[in-house]
Amino acid sequence: MRLNPAERARIASRLTQRDYDILDALHTHRVLTTAHIGGLFFTTQTSRRARTRLLDLHRLSLIERFRPHRRNGSAPWHWVLAPAGAHILAQARNISIDDLGYRHDHVLSLAHSSRLSHTTGVLDCYVAALTIARITPHAALTTWWDERRCAVEWGEHTRPDAYARWHHNDTTIEAFLEYDTGTETLDRVSAKMTGYANLAAHSGLITPVLIVTKSDARESHLAARLRPVLTSDVPVRLTTHAQFTSTGPLGYIWRLASPSHDGRHRLLDLAHL
Repeated sequence: MRLNPAERARIASRLTQRDYDILDALHTHRVLTTAHIGGLFFTTQTSRRARTRLLDLHRLSLIERFRPHRRNGSAPWHWVLAPAGAHILAQARNISIDDLGYRHDHVLSLAHSSRLSHTTGVLDCYVAALTIARITPHAALTTWWDERRCAVEWGEHTRPDAYARWHHNDTTIEAFLEYDTGTETLDRVSAKMTGYANLAAHSGLITPVLIVTKSDARESHLAARLRPVLTSDVPVRLTTHAQFTSTGPLGYIWRLASPSHDGRHRLLDLAHL
């Protein structure tokens, strides 16, 4: 859908800076649920104002939505950037739609992608990390790179699902994130540690790997499988999706892969373990 200048001007007059931020986030992350947008741009993930505003943007044909099929219950609305929204965003950036790099067919393919739950799971972690940083005194999430950006930076050695940097008080914490949906074999997940070890050897930097699993049982099984392959060059910590999203990454949610499993630790304590 191409908009003529008059239509673009009419729509632009009805948009706030937050609306542009939502369009920009949809372009950057490709897909966001209502809860993601509520957590990123409104008071809470369950914000009624978020739902209302998303419907307004939908009626303006700037965003589209879909609900992936679930065997049990219904999935939340998933939002993507529509062609008209891409044109409005490109206009705001003073670039062409081609320079924006928007492909409507790629956006629509997300609705049927086998990686959709993985993508939204990583985004759950991003929203939780940003939300807890906002309400924690002297804390900030200063960097979050997605899988594509990580591939550009470190693809020769490994491809994390995300890279994050937090500041908390006088401490800076950096980490790679691996989001485990349970669809890959334990051996395949374990094999990824070789890439992180190679990166550490090449860069001389020790960066922890944080693995977020879908369940307690998966976390335990993965920890057991990782023990024989872990080295001091690759500090690995594990938690579950439920703990990460409810407590946030700065809380006492991280366990070691050691058989003793001596409780949960904070990210702030990672350097001392």
